[in-house]
Amino acid sequence: MKKEFDVIVIGAGHAGCEAALASARAGAVTLIITANMDHIAQMSCNPAVGGIAKGQVVREIDALGGAQGMVTDAASIQFRMLNSAKGPAVWSPRSQCDKVCYQRAMKLVLERQPNLSVKQAMVKGFIVENGRLLGVETDFDDKFYASTVVISTGTFLSGTLHYGMNSFPGGRAGDPPSVSLSEAIREQLGIRLGRLKTGTPPRILAKTIDFSKMEFQASDEVDEQFSYFAPADYLPHAEKRNMNCWMVYSTANTAEIIRNNLHLSPMYQGKIKGIGTRYCPSFEDKVVRFPHHERHLLYLEPEGEFTDEYYINGISTSLPPEVQIQLINSIPGMENAEISRYAYAIEYDFVFPDQLTRALSVKKWPNLFTAGQVNGTSGYEEAAGQGLVAGMNAARTALGLEPVELARDSSYIGVMIDDLVTKEIVEPYRLFTSRAEYRLRLRQDNSDMRLCEFAYKNGILPEDKYRSFKAYQSLYEKCEIAVKTLRIQGKTVWDMLKQFKGLYTAAAVIPFNLGEIGLDLRTDTGKKVFRQLIVQAHYEGYLERENSSIVKLQRLENWRIPEDYNYDSINGLRNESRLKLKKVTPSTLAQAGRIDGVTPAEIALLQVHLTRLYKKDNDDCSDK
Repeated sequence: MKKEFDVIVIGAGHAGCEAALASARAGAVTLIITANMDHIAQMSCNPAVGGIAKGQVVREIDALGGAQGMVTDAASIQFRMLNSAKGPAVWSPRSQCDKVCYQRAMKLVLERQPNLSVKQAMVKGFIVENGRLLGVETDFDDKFYASTVVISTGTFLSGTLHYGMNSFPGGRAGDPPSVSLSEAIREQLGIRLGRLKTGTPPRILAKTIDFSKMEFQASDEVDEQFSYFAPADYLPHAEKRNMNCWMVYSTANTAEIIRNNLHLSPMYQGKIKGIGTRYCPSFEDKVVRFPHHERHLLYLEPEGEFTDEYYINGISTSLPPEVQIQLINSIPGMENAEISRYAYAIEYDFVFPDQLTRALSVKKWPNLFTAGQVNGTSGYEEAAGQGLVAGMNAARTALGLEPVELARDSSYIGVMIDDLVTKEIVEPYRLFTSRAEYRLRLRQDNSDMRLCEFAYKNGILPEDKYRSFKAYQSLYEKCEIAVKTLRIQGKTVWDMLKQFKGLYTAAAVIPFNLGEIGLDLRTDTGKKVFRQLIVQAHYEGYLERENSSIVKLQRLENWRIPEDYNYDSINGLRNESRLKLKKVTPSTLAQAGRIDGVTPAEIALLQVHLTRLYKKDNDDCSDK
């Protein structure tokens, strides 16, 4: 019997999970294939979700109907709002998670999702007939057919683990790599692959740590979580909601151990060819590149409520085990610490993302999509955001609908995908708030206002969540009108709200009863509406200026460029720009303007030629 699906997703990491869920929610009969069902959504590195810009992405995934925020809330063992001393535009939620609870919760979400099947197998190649991609083949020689396929294999493509000068094949510690699939992507599909590198620190046991020599870091006492929707009552939950984290500094002795052992570092001896992360360097890099820093801040973070392992954030290394022991024992409070899992570096194949469209389809194979770390990104959140977009568009393509794009002014996910496919990626990409031109608009607190309508229109936000959002939106709009018209002591309440920066204290000093405008701060919805009113009032003037800039961007986004546009027909383009335009094949004039090296004058020239093309097409249509 022929096994047929609308969409097949390869890999069940953070990208694959959101891809499969989005595809199934959009109405496509979906299959997700993973090498190990007990490692679905495994937190291979730090069991934490969110952070600077990353927290905004998780809120956006939630607004788009995705699962990462909901599962994070279930597994959270410590919550913090980063940058809360600054303006709300850069506030970023972050949760330390119980990694086992997170993995089990996401696995259960997949298993309970209608339209979605989960199978354990290793994909070894593709079914290609007459130049068309028709499905995949597994190591069991099963053949699964589908209209579209999503590749979300993380670090597994020809993965190699490095512990000092010893190397082992692996997609991560304890899991085999996907070698045959990497060869199939290159040979069967003709897709260009590169090589990247990332790493992870050692884990140590709590009973061997002297925490008295470290600084305690408590959870924030704020009434916040990632998901704005009602939690799923069937999910497992972490019971300890405020587990201890700690801070400590490395020493001059730690740095000296690094310098004395660089001859054992695979990165510094040329054994690792893949390019590593500049923004999150290995500890060897920190010591070599920043010799003027005698010490470096490290964070000890728990891996879960039913384990005593701690993750040492900030000391990623690929030095051999015996050197790792020396490093750890040189740090205050860890003189007698025992390493339970050694650190390692991992090299893996990735798809150069200039081969993708902004819908995350492969230009050569319009029914093939890629998402996550295989696209050259780093981080659970970036992967999940791409997965959701790839899964949504794979479903739309399978169902005969046009793919859709997330614009830069709509979301951090849109910023990330546009950066990936437009700019040259030479190192693992991660998001920062500084990458977004419109970060006053793209805040973590208003993701639902920006994206829920889009998600519902495109079939990926369930009806019950949409109704919940509409009730919140209606209350907010009613209250905004009220505070802009209600005057007290000669001022509108809206003007009074502008002076407040502390979202959790303003209600105590407003000189009237909030019940007068229909707000009950005893409810989560009431609190959320009140905080949103304060932020919107505070940023009103800035947002008006930003919105005028967005209008100009949208005008350029409306200038569509045909996929087969002949750039050779434009006299006046420099060869460098012509080659880059051909390579990226931008879908709009706005995207063309963001290609490195293409000048504003050349964009104006391209606009003139597009105007002539549109006029000719219109004239041809009128003749008919």
